[in-house]
Amino acid sequence: MNPRARYLRFHWTQRVEHVLLILSFSTLAVTGLAQKYALAGVSQAILRGLGGIENARTIHHVAAALMMFEAIYHLAVMGYKVIVRRSRMTMLPTLKDMGDALQSLLYNVGLRKQRPQGDRYTFEEKAEYWALIWGTAIMALTGFMMWNPIATTNLLPGQVIPAAKAAHGAEAVLAVLAIILWHMYGVHLRRFNKSMWTGTMTEEEMIHEHPLELADLKAGTAQVAHDLKTLRRRRLVYFPSAGILAAGMLVGLVYFVSYEKTAIETVPPAVEVPIYAPQTPTAVPTAVPHSAATSEPTAAAPAAVSWHDTIGPLLATQCVMCHGPVNPASGLSLASFQSALAGGAGGPGVVPGDPATSRLVIVQSAGGHPGQLTPDALTMLKAWIEAGASEK
Repeated sequence: MNPRARYLRFHWTQRVEHVLLILSFSTLAVTGLAQKYALAGVSQAILRGLGGIENARTIHHVAAALMMFEAIYHLAVMGYKVIVRRSRMTMLPTLKDMGDALQSLLYNVGLRKQRPQGDRYTFEEKAEYWALIWGTAIMALTGFMMWNPIATTNLLPGQVIPAAKAAHGAEAVLAVLAIILWHMYGVHLRRFNKSMWTGTMTEEEMIHEHPLELADLKAGTAQVAHDLKTLRRRRLVYFPSAGILAAGMLVGLVYFVSYEKTAIETVPPAVEVPIYAPQTPTAVPTAVPHSAATSEPTAAAPAAVSWHDTIGPLLATQCVMCHGPVNPASGLSLASFQSALAGGAGGPGVVPGDPATSRLVIVQSAGGHPGQLTPDALTMLKAWIEAGASEK
């Protein structure tokens, strides 16, 4: 064994690509998980440090665009290696990898005396690479759905948006855990592998990690011999074709990030909408008491329902986001009892004793309103107005 010998593992372009992947992935993880768990103390600190939720979202989008750009570059490079240079596709899983995984398991539990011998890439490295490819595809697809919800729901049912959000968040957690538990142990703790930074490995490291590749290198069979004329001919075909495909994918990337404005961006300037509003439980109507003289329930219990105790909290949960105290969308503010009575351009919001002319009841009875009340809540609202719409 030659202690001074070093063997090239990664070209400088691959090392730069690795650095960009670290930066984009880490940025996505920090800004994404801070939004997913926005009520956690550490998330609040991160969001404050980034200048607020809007800045965090912008940074998240920039990092996502960088990762997608890197994916396009990676595809182009892989195509060059396979089509032009005819390099072996050493990252593809094989039956040997299944045997190596089994042998590694048996070695770790003491039933084998030797670890499996690795080639250019071990089965662990292949599994991690394809997990990254799969995760990137899932995150790009679900990210597009959330980034462009209107375009998505023009083609698919609206349920795909919350489903995409759930899948995006779950895949993010899985990816971060995989990096912390799997990658950190396999590359940094079990045996510190510096080849992605230095580009090379010592002979001792090659014997330990990639003995089969070392044998090929020493035998001179690791690289495929190339005829310069053949390479030039292949390049003349590959570069224009790859350039057209890459340009198409870059146009798709620009389309991805700029096609559609979100609902927050399309709100009229005069309307103030909270960027982040934690979900709160819908107010539960007061139980309707039973008459002492009959077993059938009364239609309502007006004395138990008031603006202060029941109606106000209910409307605050369902309606005040749009019909708040500052610049309500339609001139109707439901933030207080007095503003609900005053109403807006469409007439009084609440007319005590007359649900039929109360604008709030008219709109809710029509159905399909963004802050639509449940049937039980609407019945309670009508009964409260009919009983005189008491404030307290």
